[in-house]
Amino acid sequence: MTDFPKKARVAAAAMREVFPATPLLRNDHLSKCFGADIWLKREDMSPVRSYKIRGAFNAMRKVLANTPDQDVFVCASAGNHAQGVAYICRHFGVRGVIFMPVTTPQQKVMKTQVFGGDNVEIRLIGDYFDDTLASAQAYCGEVGAHFLSPFDDFDVIEGQASVAVELFSQLGRAPDRVILPVGGGGLSAGVVSYLKTEAPDTKFSFVEPAGGGSLREAVLNGAPKTLEQIDSFVDGAAVARIGEKTFAALKGISPDDVILAEENRICTTMLEMLNVEGIVLEPAGALSVDALVDLQDEIKGKTVVCVTSGGNFDFERLPEVKERALRYTGVKKYFILRMPQRPGALKEFLNILGPDDDVARFEYLKKSARNFGSVLIGIETKEADSFTKLLGRLDEAGFGYRDITDDDTLSEFLI
Repeated sequence: MTDFPKKARVAAAAMREVFPATPLLRNDHLSKCFGADIWLKREDMSPVRSYKIRGAFNAMRKVLANTPDQDVFVCASAGNHAQGVAYICRHFGVRGVIFMPVTTPQQKVMKTQVFGGDNVEIRLIGDYFDDTLASAQAYCGEVGAHFLSPFDDFDVIEGQASVAVELFSQLGRAPDRVILPVGGGGLSAGVVSYLKTEAPDTKFSFVEPAGGGSLREAVLNGAPKTLEQIDSFVDGAAVARIGEKTFAALKGISPDDVILAEENRICTTMLEMLNVEGIVLEPAGALSVDALVDLQDEIKGKTVVCVTSGGNFDFERLPEVKERALRYTGVKKYFILRMPQRPGALKEFLNILGPDDDVARFEYLKKSARNFGSVLIGIETKEADSFTKLLGRLDEAGFGYRDITDDDTLSEFLI
């Protein structure tokens, strides 16, 4: 891939007919917090609010250059890739057939249709993505359409590399470190392939959601390996298996360069960026910023670029994000409380609460004639240390309780 940088620059130049370069903005808040010169490459400000438009454009551009009569393109996606493909189908005036799982939120289906307009047909097929993908690929074989991979394609990787072309030009110098979110690996493969030639001293950090560490698994295994289970909360990056082509471009990195970001902590970063900076990031888009905490000792005094990869956040998810953030920071907990079945017991319990302790949920789980009843109670406070004092007072008063905040099984059914 000795000519890769040249191809990436050609792709970046060609994209200017579709959209301007996304901004590279210094973030004063983060720079002050971490004692570094921190810049955000704002892919959340592309026309489709993610970098996926780049790979879709470049792949489609090259297919049409080689086979001008190719007029049908197909993809399988429930998110940003679908929107990028739809937008570019309309730009080139070709037909796009986009397969999405039946469970795809209506908001994402609607946005994809808006971006593609009359050039796009959306087919909702399959309860699971694997079924959707199989249907899309079978359709391609039937009608002779071209399948657009979300990441594991050389032309897509080349298109995503335009992120690096832009940030290097905009910064005017080589950054000390670039922090990249990783799902299937298309973005990271493209950026690394470009900068390792143009800025050989630049270091890289790769961030995956803890529930979808396919790159880390591949690095440890020496080859891509399918994860048996993933947490889909970070839906833009929770990929069970990194791409073969993308991993080939990343092969040789150290496991120490891969950071697994805990899903609940990502929520605290999303809220911080929203409340402090007014920047709306989806969970995958917040990965690179979230990793700054893990790298704080290494980046002091350095120039760091975080790629904020997407901002397609459905605000109906905001209550869940807030809930996860509160639980991560330790200011909200859930308990099964053993409540005596006698007059005055509830009042006694309420008097035990501190001045900053707020009852966020209170629900009897079982009512009977026994001496004790079970209560699901959620308590929110201002400082995590308040719980140490509260639990001490509960022990002293003889109230039995069980902390179920981190019990995934009980939380799934009760909270």
